Amino acid sequence: MTFTLTDWMLYTMWAVFGLMIIDFLIAFFKLFWEGAFNPSFVLGYLKDILYYVFPLNVLLSLLSIDPTGWILVIFYFIGGIAIVLKYVVDIIKRFQKSS
Repeated sequence: MTFTLTDWMLYTMWAVFGLMIIDFLIAFFKLFWEGAFNPSFVLGYLKDILYYVFPLNVLLSLLSIDPTGWILVIFYFIGGIAIVLKYVVDIIKRFQKSS
Protein backbone atom coordinates (compact mmCIF):
# COMPACT_ATOMS: atom_id res chain seq x y z
CA MET A 1 0.00 0.00 0.00
CA THR A 2 1.44 3.31 -1.06
CA PHE A 3 0.34 6.81 -0.25
CA THR A 4 0.75 8.81 -3.44
CA LEU A 5 -1.92 11.22 -4.59
CA THR A 6 -3.20 8.90 -7.30
CA ASP A 7 -3.49 6.07 -4.79
CA TRP A 8 -5.56 8.26 -2.48
CA MET A 9 -7.82 9.12 -5.42
CA LEU A 10 -8.28 5.41 -6.10
CA TYR A 11 -8.99 4.72 -2.41
CA THR A 12 -11.59 7.50 -2.43
CA MET A 13 -13.37 5.88 -5.37
CA TRP A 14 -13.21 2.47 -3.67
CA ALA A 15 -14.75 3.99 -0.54
CA VAL A 16 -17.55 5.56 -2.57
CA PHE A 17 -18.37 2.34 -4.39
CA GLY A 18 -17.91 0.20 -1.28
CA LEU A 19 -20.29 2.27 0.82
CA MET A 20 -22.74 2.43 -2.08
CA ILE A 21 -22.75 -1.36 -2.32
CA ILE A 22 -23.12 -1.76 1.46
CA ASP A 23 -26.07 0.66 1.47
CA PHE A 24 -27.59 -1.15 -1.50
CA LEU A 25 -27.30 -4.56 0.16
CA ILE A 26 -28.78 -3.32 3.43
CA ALA A 27 -31.74 -1.79 1.58
CA PHE A 28 -32.13 -4.88 -0.61
CA PHE A 29 -32.21 -7.37 2.25
CA LYS A 30 -34.42 -5.14 4.38
CA LEU A 31 -37.00 -4.80 1.60
CA PHE A 32 -36.73 -8.48 0.71
CA TRP A 33 -37.33 -9.72 4.26
CA GLU A 34 -40.19 -7.27 4.85
CA GLY A 35 -41.90 -8.56 1.73
CA ALA A 36 -41.99 -5.08 0.22
CA PHE A 37 -39.42 -5.80 -2.47
CA ASN A 38 -39.77 -3.53 -5.46
CA PRO A 39 -37.11 -3.61 -8.19
CA SER A 40 -37.53 0.11 -8.81
CA PHE A 41 -35.42 0.96 -5.73
CA VAL A 42 -32.40 0.10 -7.88
CA LEU A 43 -33.11 3.21 -9.96
CA GLY A 44 -32.14 5.39 -7.00
CA TYR A 45 -28.68 3.84 -6.97
CA LEU A 46 -28.34 4.31 -10.72
CA LYS A 47 -29.20 7.98 -10.21
CA ASP A 48 -26.57 8.18 -7.49
CA ILE A 49 -23.97 6.83 -9.91
CA LEU A 50 -25.03 9.40 -12.48
CA TYR A 51 -25.19 12.34 -10.06
CA TYR A 52 -22.31 11.50 -7.70
CA VAL A 53 -19.79 9.15 -9.31
CA PHE A 54 -19.87 10.41 -12.89
CA PRO A 55 -18.90 13.99 -11.92
CA LEU A 56 -15.89 12.62 -10.04
CA ASN A 57 -14.81 10.81 -13.20
CA VAL A 58 -15.30 14.01 -15.21
CA LEU A 59 -13.04 15.84 -12.76
CA LEU A 60 -10.42 13.13 -13.24
CA SER A 61 -10.59 13.48 -17.01
CA LEU A 62 -10.15 17.27 -16.75
CA LEU A 63 -6.97 17.10 -14.63
CA SER A 64 -4.78 17.52 -17.70
CA ILE A 65 -6.17 21.00 -18.39
CA ASP A 66 -5.89 22.26 -14.82
CA PRO A 67 -3.07 24.85 -14.90
CA THR A 68 -2.25 24.47 -11.20
CA GLY A 69 -2.64 20.73 -11.00
CA TRP A 70 -4.32 21.01 -7.60
CA ILE A 71 -7.67 22.77 -7.99
CA LEU A 72 -9.52 19.85 -9.55
CA VAL A 73 -7.82 17.39 -7.22
CA ILE A 74 -9.11 19.36 -4.23
CA PHE A 75 -12.61 19.42 -5.73
CA TYR A 76 -12.33 15.67 -6.33
CA PHE A 77 -11.49 14.97 -2.69
CA ILE A 78 -14.16 17.34 -1.38
CA GLY A 79 -16.74 15.59 -3.58
CA GLY A 80 -15.48 12.14 -2.63
CA ILE A 81 -15.57 12.89 1.09
CA ALA A 82 -19.07 14.36 0.76
CA ILE A 83 -20.30 11.20 -0.98
CA VAL A 84 -18.68 8.95 1.63
CA LEU A 85 -20.30 10.95 4.43
CA LYS A 86 -23.67 10.82 2.67
CA TYR A 87 -23.58 7.03 2.51
CA VAL A 88 -22.31 6.66 6.09
CA VAL A 89 -25.22 8.80 7.29
CA ASP A 90 -27.66 6.81 5.11
CA ILE A 91 -26.40 3.51 6.52
CA ILE A 92 -26.69 4.79 10.09
CA LYS A 93 -30.25 5.98 9.40
CA ARG A 94 -31.21 2.57 7.99
CA PHE A 95 -30.06 0.87 11.19
CA GLN A 96 -31.80 3.43 13.39
CA LYS A 97 -35.12 2.90 11.60
CA SER A 98 -34.97 -0.83 12.14
CA SER A 99 -34.43 -0.47 15.91
